[in-house]
Amino acid sequence: MVQATISAVRGMNDLLPAQAAALEHFERLATACLRAYGYRYIRTPVVEPTAVFRRGLGEVTDIVEKEMYTFVDALNGESLTLRPENTAGVVRAAIEHSLLHDGPCRLWYYGPMYRHERPQRGRYREFFQAGAEALGFAGPEIEVEQILLLQRLWQALGLGPVRLQLNTLGQAAERLAHRQQLVAFLQAHRAELDADAQRRVENNPLRVLDSKHAATQACLARAPRLLDFLGGASLGHFERVQQLLRQQGVAFEINERLVRGMDYYNLTVFEWVTDRLGAQGTICGGGRYDGLFELLGGKPTPACGFSIGVERVLALLEAEPIDDPACDVYVLHQGGPTFDAALRAAESLRDAGIEVILHAAEASMKSQMRKADASGAEYAVIVGTEELAEGTVTVRALRAASEAAPFARQERIAAGQLADRLVDALGADCGHEDCAIGDAGGAG
Repeated sequence: MVQATISAVRGMNDLLPAQAAALEHFERLATACLRAYGYRYIRTPVVEPTAVFRRGLGEVTDIVEKEMYTFVDALNGESLTLRPENTAGVVRAAIEHSLLHDGPCRLWYYGPMYRHERPQRGRYREFFQAGAEALGFAGPEIEVEQILLLQRLWQALGLGPVRLQLNTLGQAAERLAHRQQLVAFLQAHRAELDADAQRRVENNPLRVLDSKHAATQACLARAPRLLDFLGGASLGHFERVQQLLRQQGVAFEINERLVRGMDYYNLTVFEWVTDRLGAQGTICGGGRYDGLFELLGGKPTPACGFSIGVERVLALLEAEPIDDPACDVYVLHQGGPTFDAALRAAESLRDAGIEVILHAAEASMKSQMRKADASGAEYAVIVGTEELAEGTVTVRALRAASEAAPFARQERIAAGQLADRLVDALGADCGHEDCAIGDAGGAG
């Protein structure tokens, strides 16, 4: 009996090898930028106690109300949740392990998040975020530093036009005073609001400001402004952020409707947006969240951070295909004893940090050469019966750029010189040292 095929869960997508080059490109550049600013890698569990998100994100946020994958542990009855975001998890870890015992710290993470919502382009049920959290920093300077980090990353990726939007949410008491006036206004104009905005009027009125509904937006143009309720300290903090960004030549726009989706934010919030992804145009969002530590049982601690929607960034990179050869060197042979010598040669190259494909089946040299060319390799290394008898290998340049390297178009050299010669030919920094035996560094 033929079994039916099984497909992936809707909204949870396979990443195929042909698509992986852009992801690896993003991961490499994001890691370099984060390390350049002193951020250290942290990995938290994919599953957290549900209380981490109910207390951290807020009971009446969309995420907690209708998007979380929550289940009861059959062994102990504990309510657990697949993480819908990672800031709360990082703060939970920082409290649990006393990460701020020796002072403020900068942390970054990367991994999958889960939200049960209607899948569409740029919005999936399993999606990946890369993010950073600066814990224990109170001033506006750290917010600006994070924005500069992100701008550096967009430039490194060649991401094209993305816009920075800023707003300030002030402090809790200021938001409460504004909330009272806003709720009164929205109740008086309830008939002008869309159904989702009407639902939020009492339990989460700030989220009404984020509505994309045209009639609701027209109504909100007359609503009380949060900026009018802010005191001197909050306004001064926001002005300092803007001043530092101007000094660094960073363009931005003020968006008074920008509120973000979680309850834990205060003071500065920001988003990087694009017009090239339709409704899902936010590729990165973040801001300050000074009250989150207390909500999760810790001591009062200032903090700020951001998260990047990886799939959305990759969608922007689709227009610029990434050159991703399968290897640096393709090793050919004639089977039998020549395979043994080819295997030794391939391992010596891998020891030197060079990416190698060794042809794994017997085939004609013509067929193997076609495979070598299709692999994208810069060089082919040939081990035939003549080379085996002489203790040599033949190196052939496969690309036009390779012909200018320290090899003729095709050259026979001593087998013992192969690794050194190819390291020189590919460049002293071939970019693959982390793969070399004995050098397994790097986080994540």
